[in-house]
Amino acid sequence: MEIQIIKIGNSKGLRLSKTLLEKYNIKDKVELILEKGYIILKPISKPRKGWEKSFKQMSENGDDHLLFDDVFEDENPEEWN
Repeated sequence: MEIQIIKIGNSKGLRLSKTLLEKYNIKDKVELILEKGYIILKPISKPRKGWEKSFKQMSENGDDHLLFDDVFEDENPEEWN
């Protein structure tokens, strides 16, 4: 695919189409990788973004209890030694 380099103030940049942005799930930032004469743009994925806030809210609401026991009734921890 060939795309035009465009002037952005004193710099230059790339304009990515809406189709590419959606297809590769590119939001606000990409990782720029320089490798063996190539420039690679890699989408930044943060699948666990916001987990800390959600866990804190769960704790405050009392929703952070185990759904099942750590050790099952018929489990013998001695077997693992």
